[in-house]
Amino acid sequence: MHERFAPVIEPGSEDDRLLAAIDFTRLPRHIAVIMDGNGRWAKLRSKPRIFGHKAGAESVRALLDTCARLKIEALTLYAFSTENWKRPKAEVSGLMSMLKRYIRSEMAEVRSNNIRFQAIGHIEGLSEGVQKEIAWATAQTAGNTGTVLSVALNYGGRAEIVEAAKRAAGQLIEQGKAVERLDEADIERNLYTHGLPEVDLLVRTSGEMRISNFLLWQLAYSEIYVTPTLFPDFRRQHLFEAIVEFQKRDRRFGGVNGSASAAAGPASGKS
Repeated sequence: MHERFAPVIEPGSEDDRLLAAIDFTRLPRHIAVIMDGNGRWAKLRSKPRIFGHKAGAESVRALLDTCARLKIEALTLYAFSTENWKRPKAEVSGLMSMLKRYIRSEMAEVRSNNIRFQAIGHIEGLSEGVQKEIAWATAQTAGNTGTVLSVALNYGGRAEIVEAAKRAAGQLIEQGKAVERLDEADIERNLYTHGLPEVDLLVRTSGEMRISNFLLWQLAYSEIYVTPTLFPDFRRQHLFEAIVEFQKRDRRFGGVNGSASAAAGPASGKS
């Protein structure tokens, strides 16, 4: 594992020290990140909010590169929530334009790292131009077998659960079954993240202590790590710190130490 980081980590650096502290046999399979603090980062520099979003692109690159080198199975980034439409029109427009440019400019790097891209959320509610870029990026990386990058766009956790429940109920009715037979597995099969591992680690930047309607179902047994670092300053070191802290946690999944339930982890229909 260390050799994968040799080209990008200087021996004796803080990154090198943290990398040595990581147990590669107990890495989180799925990491989710709430990328918060872009606006505050820009304000501290007397710049418009969109300046902070642009600066955050370098942090996304660091996350992708690190997860690919660690062979993390899935990385999910909270990019734009259903509530973000309430922001000033200029900021929303700038975000969407930046998203389209970013998808195009970063796709060569994404492909070279064997990353598979997908967008989750109410994608139909985005502009036609954004939808086309998402479809292009999804097709370009469909055959990749490394880290699955899910970018949450026009996403809301409550809305996802409601839509999954509706689809699951409709499927039962089509099968001639009573809606009362609906169970967790039925809903899970209809979530945007179906087929991905459970989220093991949620990272939130900027120090805020909330999950902001993000992956409400998927975070049921996640370990939460909050860093005061604003997202545009988030780099490889900060992800290493989150993983080191994650590995210190005693994950019991509702059981007790040494119990069969704790050892098995949460029940899940995911691969």
